[in-house]
Amino acid sequence: MDVNIQVIARMHSDFATKFGIPRQSGLVEELRSTIVFEPEFRNADALRGIEDFSHLWIIWQFSEAVRQGWSPTVRPPRLGGNTRMGVFATRSPFRPNNLGLSCVKLLGVEHTPEHGTVLHVGGADLMDGTPIFDIKPYIPYADCQEDATGGFTDNAGDFLLKVEFPQELLNILPESKREAAIQVLSHDPRPSYQRKPERIYGLTFAGFDLRFRVQDDILTVVEVNYV
Repeated sequence: MDVNIQVIARMHSDFATKFGIPRQSGLVEELRSTIVFEPEFRNADALRGIEDFSHLWIIWQFSEAVRQGWSPTVRPPRLGGNTRMGVFATRSPFRPNNLGLSCVKLLGVEHTPEHGTVLHVGGADLMDGTPIFDIKPYIPYADCQEDATGGFTDNAGDFLLKVEFPQELLNILPESKREAAIQVLSHDPRPSYQRKPERIYGLTFAGFDLRFRVQDDILTVVEVNYV
C-alpha cells in the first residue's frame, strides 16, 4: 500500500540549526514562530474557525534527523544520555518515520499579501524551515488527561540552569527576543554527553551567535555576535 503524505506548510522560527531548540514544545512560551503554508495550500477556507482555538497540534518531520535504518532503543537527554529506552517510549527524533508532534499556542491568524493566511504561534520547538504535514486543533475535553503519568520523565528532575547574561551583551539582542533567549539557555542546550565546564558553546538564535559556558548549574553568556 502506497502512503501519500504532503508538506502543507513550513515553520519560520528563530532557530537556524537544531542545536539549542527546546526538547519539548511549550517549555519556552516566549518563543515566537510563524507557520507559512505551501502555495497549493494557501486557501483561507482551510483555516475557517481556527481562530476560536487557543492551541494547535502540529505534525511535522525531524528533517535534520532523517537517516537510513533505525534503532529500537535511544538515550533520552532527560536520563543524562546514559540510559537506553525503547524508541516508542520516548520523543527522540531518531525514529522509523522521523515524525514530530508539538502542541503550540495560537497567537494570531494574519492575512498577508505575500504568503496568504499565516499562523503566529508561541512555544514551538521547530527549526526554521521545518516541513509540517498537518495541523489539528487542541481539544481540552479530549486531549487533556488529568490522570496521565509521565513515565521516566516524572522522576528525571529539573534541568533548569541559572543564566547570567551580562546586560551589555543582552542589549545587543532586540528587546522582543531577550526573554526568549534567556529561557532557551536556561533549558541547557548542551548535548547530554558534553558537560565540560571549560568548553565554550555556541547557539544560533534570532540571527545572533550566543557563546556561553556552564559550570555548577550556572550558564554564563560570554559573547554575542551577529551571524
